[in-house]
Amino acid sequence: MVTTLTRTIIGKSATKYDAFAKVTGEAQYIQDLTQPRMLWGKILRSSLPHARILNIDTSRAEKLLGVKAVLTAKDLSGRPIGFGNDNEILKGTKVRCVGDEIAAVAAVDEATALEAISLIKVEYEPLPGVFDPILALSDSSVLVHEGKGTNLSMDYHFETNIAALDAAMEQAAVILKDRFTLPFVTSASMGTHGCMAMFRNGELTMWTPTQVPFLYQHELMMALGIPGKRIRVIQPAIGGGFGAKLDMYPYEASCAHLSMVTGQPVKIVFTREEEFQASRPRQPMLIDLVTAADGEGHLLARTAKVICDNGAYNSWGATTPFVGMQTISSLYRVPNIRYDAQIVYTNNPYSSAMRGYGNPQHTFAVESHMDMLATKLGMDPLTVRLINANQSGDITPQNMKITSCAFSETLSEAGKNLGSLPSEAGKLRGKGLAGMIHVGGGARVYRSDGCGAVVKIDDMGRVVLLTGATDIGQGSDTVLSQIVAEVLGVDLKDVRVINNDSDLTYWDVGSHASRTTFVAGNAAKLAAEEVRTQIVNAAAEILKVGPDQLILKDNRVVVTNDPELFIELTKLIRAMHFRQDGKLLVGMAFYDPPTEMQDNKFMGNVSAAYSFGAHGVEVEVDTGTGVVKVLQVDAAHDVGKAINPLGIQGQIEGGCVMGLGYALSEEMKVREGRVINANFLDYRLLTCVDAPEIRGKIVESDEQQGPFGAKGVGEACCIPTAAAVANAIYAATGVRIKELPITPAKVLQGLNDLRKTTDNSEIEN
Repeated sequence: MVTTLTRTIIGKSATKYDAFAKVTGEAQYIQDLTQPRMLWGKILRSSLPHARILNIDTSRAEKLLGVKAVLTAKDLSGRPIGFGNDNEILKGTKVRCVGDEIAAVAAVDEATALEAISLIKVEYEPLPGVFDPILALSDSSVLVHEGKGTNLSMDYHFETNIAALDAAMEQAAVILKDRFTLPFVTSASMGTHGCMAMFRNGELTMWTPTQVPFLYQHELMMALGIPGKRIRVIQPAIGGGFGAKLDMYPYEASCAHLSMVTGQPVKIVFTREEEFQASRPRQPMLIDLVTAADGEGHLLARTAKVICDNGAYNSWGATTPFVGMQTISSLYRVPNIRYDAQIVYTNNPYSSAMRGYGNPQHTFAVESHMDMLATKLGMDPLTVRLINANQSGDITPQNMKITSCAFSETLSEAGKNLGSLPSEAGKLRGKGLAGMIHVGGGARVYRSDGCGAVVKIDDMGRVVLLTGATDIGQGSDTVLSQIVAEVLGVDLKDVRVINNDSDLTYWDVGSHASRTTFVAGNAAKLAAEEVRTQIVNAAAEILKVGPDQLILKDNRVVVTNDPELFIELTKLIRAMHFRQDGKLLVGMAFYDPPTEMQDNKFMGNVSAAYSFGAHGVEVEVDTGTGVVKVLQVDAAHDVGKAINPLGIQGQIEGGCVMGLGYALSEEMKVREGRVINANFLDYRLLTCVDAPEIRGKIVESDEQQGPFGAKGVGEACCIPTAAAVANAIYAATGVRIKELPITPAKVLQGLNDLRKTTDNSEIEN
């Protein structure tokens, strides 16, 4: 056992690993990349939400000077892609949503590719569309996929003991029943989607900002029929992902095909309008929630019926109830649960993952009900939550095992000064609270949730970490380098992270589910510890002491009880390298968290740790205009251990702003399948000017299985914000709004309805 000192790097704020490259413009995004002889690709997309394709005439495009290839479905092998294999790379017989891919072209420049697309003529037979998921379930509805015989793509069902649930409902002092409506929103990443493909000598190299390079490699193999060992995935700098870059998209397979046909590199990059219409948004939901409690505020039962607008195809968004179900069953102590979710095909855009993965939608419903329950019982909203808060050692109805848990502390931190606040004429103030639970120690949705890592040191003292973990802007490279530097006692600036090339790095399931710090961090720590063991064993021979008497500090190996007795790390490494049985200092590790796949009844401890948090939001409501101004956010998060406090504060601030946009302004307006506000002017994304004071509070609970006690926090920061805003508006005005976004028009309508109710009450009295 190697003696450890007080931590010198863990827990100290560090600048982002790639900050200099991004600030100076040196970072290379997909938009910046080029190759000799590179062609530009473009996709012809459907302008109709539902139609049969009668004919595709590409003759004029093929004759255009500078066009090197034009592909349609007849030119491809027809392998379906996507979750459920219900999506074709190019559509040859039918389109099911606006933006469906019909043809792909490659040309010498972007302008020529665009002109070629305009010359392709498609003859359609328009079909009736279905855009309402409730109507889509009716027997008379148009079928999006005729071969399936139904518009029900998937369903999820979980319940505890039925008799006990029914009895709890009968015994309850309060039962709340409400519908909550959640809209389409987009990830709005600064970096739009794009890829570059180069097929040469039977091998395909793809440059892509994917969040899941090794899953992506497998999907390409299945879609293209190329052996996986002939596919290399290189990730440029990623200008934000938020989940939308988990999928492999049809355009990427088309790009690879174009390179295979032309023998030249081909690049396709989305316009901002394409990003809105053809990338994957957050899934809209209708949630019918029932909450039952006794007279003292103890939760007795909770049921939810959820209808998810799946859009035209299955993607990652079709599985969001997997997480939403956990919110219903495990946010607070609730002994009796029933959960039903239906994933419904429509002719709308189809959804992927987005930060929180279904949790923001479900948390909005649950946390609105927690406040409504407090009102019904005449109790303080914080008190009701503390009575029911999860605690360390709890096992939830889905058999999720709560280890570290500082939920009560986060609620207390964020829940100060709740309720109505001093106001002025025409402007009312209030503060609302909402809590959350989310996976924080990986999420076993695949057979492996692991990550590989290699740490090596050269004889100049340079430390290199090769990791499969993807940094999508969240700062995981910084955290991993801090972990390695701490273990090896070297300067942070001496650690280099390589994680962007599947030929070099080790398998990882991808950057999602707030897993990177926990899973990749443990892998990096284990690999670094293997190197450390080699170092102290070699130093022990030279310094004539036991390995347990040595520490690594300040690029030295030091004897603990005699600090003047040491050896420089680089000197030791060279001695190891040049001796007769020379040794390279390399450590390897693969960490897969001790979790389990949930069974067909959705039982199982899917994560090794769970993150908790709470947001308190103070608002000011203008009663004349309905405009809601957020004055400040108190955001407290249980992170296990803060490896990089500065990075966590950045996550908290960014997550809060994303949550505020979800609450107040963001909505991808879809009319008969078309996004009608496909730009940042009309989409109403919040900017730094709109951001209020955000006071982040880091709460540490020391997760025993996490690296240095840490657990994930990346998604948590956006999850409870919208519910806290709705609760604050109610505290200020008495208006309860159950549909996002909470626009001025909805607030005014609520105020008018409240006035009418008050006036009628006065008349009756």
